[in-house]
Amino acid sequence: MVQEQLEYIKKCIEEDVHKFYVWGPWKKVRKEVLKLDHGECWLCKQKGIYRRATTVHHVNHLKKHPELALSIWYEWKGKKKRNLISLCRECHEEVHGYRKSKQEEPLTEERWD
Repeated sequence: MVQEQLEYIKKCIEEDVHKFYVWGPWKKVRKEVLKLDHGECWLCKQKGIYRRATTVHHVNHLKKHPELALSIWYEWKGKKKRNLISLCRECHEEVHGYRKSKQEEPLTEERWD
């Protein structure tokens, strides 16, 4: 990534992160990732479910690692890993903690009164 791109990404993070997600270079990489994953959600696929991916997720979060913002791959302890993965909306919300799993209330005597 060139220095100008990194500076632009950092500026977007500080001022308005939405500007990053409508930026041409990001849109191009996003399209590449969805194609690489055949438009399927990574996490659903691991569970044996095939669901259409609509989001590309930064494994190394954008705010913490702006230098990896446009990188599909990264290296960790000598191993090549994916930095950008395709996810469905539900899995993306779950990964970010927006979606809480439903927990049923236990049956107690108070509930029967």
